[in-house]
Amino acid sequence: MAQNAIADYLTDRAGPLDRERIVARPGFNRWLVPPAALAIHLCIGMAYGFSVFWLPLSRAVGGDAPAACAGMSLLGELFTTSCNWRISSLGWMYTLFFVFLGSAAAIWGGWLERAGPRKAGVVAAFCWCGGLLISALGVATHQLWLMWLGSGVIGGIGLGLGYISPVSTLIKWFPDRRGMATGMAIMGFGGGAMIGSPLADMLMTYFRTPESIGVWQTFVTLAIIYFVFMLSGAFGYRVPPAGWTPEGWTAPESSKAMITTKHVHLRDAHKTSQFWLIWAVLCLNVSAGIGVIGIASPMLQEIFAGSLVGLPDLDFNALSGEQRAAIAAVAAGFVGLLSLFNIGGRFFWASLSDHIGRKATYYTFFALGIVLYVGAPWTAGIGSIALFVLSFGVILSMYGGGFATVPAYLADVFGTQYVGAIHGRLLTAWSAAGIIGPVVVNYIREAQLAAGIPRAQVYDFTMYILAGMLVVGLIANVFVRPVDAKWHMSDEDVAAMQTRGKGAGAEGAHGSYGIDRGRFDATTLLAWAAVCIPILWGVWVTLGKALALFK
Repeated sequence: MAQNAIADYLTDRAGPLDRERIVARPGFNRWLVPPAALAIHLCIGMAYGFSVFWLPLSRAVGGDAPAACAGMSLLGELFTTSCNWRISSLGWMYTLFFVFLGSAAAIWGGWLERAGPRKAGVVAAFCWCGGLLISALGVATHQLWLMWLGSGVIGGIGLGLGYISPVSTLIKWFPDRRGMATGMAIMGFGGGAMIGSPLADMLMTYFRTPESIGVWQTFVTLAIIYFVFMLSGAFGYRVPPAGWTPEGWTAPESSKAMITTKHVHLRDAHKTSQFWLIWAVLCLNVSAGIGVIGIASPMLQEIFAGSLVGLPDLDFNALSGEQRAAIAAVAAGFVGLLSLFNIGGRFFWASLSDHIGRKATYYTFFALGIVLYVGAPWTAGIGSIALFVLSFGVILSMYGGGFATVPAYLADVFGTQYVGAIHGRLLTAWSAAGIIGPVVVNYIREAQLAAGIPRAQVYDFTMYILAGMLVVGLIANVFVRPVDAKWHMSDEDVAAMQTRGKGAGAEGAHGSYGIDRGRFDATTLLAWAAVCIPILWGVWVTLGKALALFK
């Protein structure tokens, strides 16, 4: 009784963003949490779609200005106002995004566990949307360093906090379906560009004038829209009371050796071999996938060339400017289709992992991926566009599935108490992969072209290298074992941490506390509609563009 009275007092004194104020009360529906997470992930997922701005920004300066800052150093280009930015310089935004995403998740993951997902979500909204506003200022004043600082650095921090904000919470709300829960949320990150890219294109068209390319106005508009959605998501977060379990569900006996009922402290997780093996598993899976994403459009155009527009006898170099524009439009449909596989794979593979296990799911990623990468040159050689597209669609589904499955993998191995913070540290693997994948793929391509290899064959060796990465990842996955008992927290320490300041549930108690297991009432349906309608619109637009592949 005294403990509950103290908890009630602390709850009343806490601010609206503090963890103590977001403990779910009787009657709360846990199915309200996934759409809150999706609202945030769909916004920050626009990071994947920033390439829609590169071409307009590379023509921002009109008049007699040169087409690009030719001969100027990158440092000079950061501050010049007299010439157009090179697309390669704008492309550094991607590196900044993923480096700062991983760094922010690693640095502030522990703080997130203490502060709670709502406070982290609000900070993410201010960083991501504030970064867009700073970028808008950079475009309006033609200062590239402001774009790098705004969206790249500050926005990248928002990406990291927003990305991991729901992970620990969803795993605790869905102990019976860990993979599915994280798959639902992380699916949104893959879908953000599918919605944001066509929306940004529409906005730029609307705002474009003879004096303006319409980009800074688009940044401001997106910042306002995203801020509303992200705050709605952040304030929709709730955490379960200490000891909460879904009504009618009991934790299964530990018949699966890879699923622990114990917990590993954040300070000890990186000291185990399991953390670094899973780090390697994620890094290698992502390196291979992100390398493909970066070359998807030119790869399809250079391999199939005239075949994409009904002229199979013409290779890429023989195409006219008009024909190249036509196949570029077809390749855009290919990229859009890959994004659908990326999104669907996040939910499909993560949900499947609940039934076959996380380790088996990653075995599938690596074994099937090796076959598909090795077989890609063959599908290109026989001229089968359908098989080629399907192969890379499955590859990208497993790329997305790797992101969505790894939080549940960590929860199985390290327990749920610090899974959000441990996941944050593991995302440094994504930062590394964001450098390794594109660098390996791009440099091999350039070396092959310099050696005189025909454009249709320059990707063959690349596919074998990517398959080799997956072989190493497969070996790393083999050695993932349950954590040694010496790293487990004591039951007393776990109970003390779970009840400290969480406002409900007595120490050692377990139960549903009157919290609904999953009834879809009007409020829940409205919350899901708010995130599903934009997703369906993005799918519709993407499928429309992808049809050009099969005409």
